[in-house]
Amino acid sequence: MPMLLTLSVLALAAQPLPRVEALPPPAFEDAEVLAAAQAIFAPLETGDGPALLKLVYPDGRVTASGTLPSGFSGTRSRSWADYAARMKLGAGFVERISNPVVEVDGDVAMVWAPFTITEGGKVLSCGIDHFDMVRESGVWKVMNITFSSRVTGCPGQ
Repeated sequence: MPMLLTLSVLALAAQPLPRVEALPPPAFEDAEVLAAAQAIFAPLETGDGPALLKLVYPDGRVTASGTLPSGFSGTRSRSWADYAARMKLGAGFVERISNPVVEVDGDVAMVWAPFTITEGGKVLSCGIDHFDMVRESGVWKVMNITFSSRVTGCPGQ
């Protein structure tokens, strides 16, 4: 029996692999949700609080759990309005997400994606972003963002 199993495995291994197909592009609605989530990175990079508030619900929240580059560790949470008021022009950072997962149900959506934050080309931190999105009058906005944060074990460090 072992010889028959070995021959079967060898015969299967000799067969060409099936052709690989590219993943389909995200649904149009998914692309709109993702674009709205990613739009907040521009004002974060420039430190433009008023521009950020145009893309979010000011009463929504920014909540983080984990370690910051400053060394602070724990959970912290602020309203978007409070977060934007503390921003300083030109004092931003570069945040990029990868491999996002988008889920949509009517006018509510969610984006889940790994991120890295860099400054001056150096990776400062990474984690997972979770965006709660709401569509109102045809426009997607970020209601809340919750993210994990760590300063070690990040891609590119």
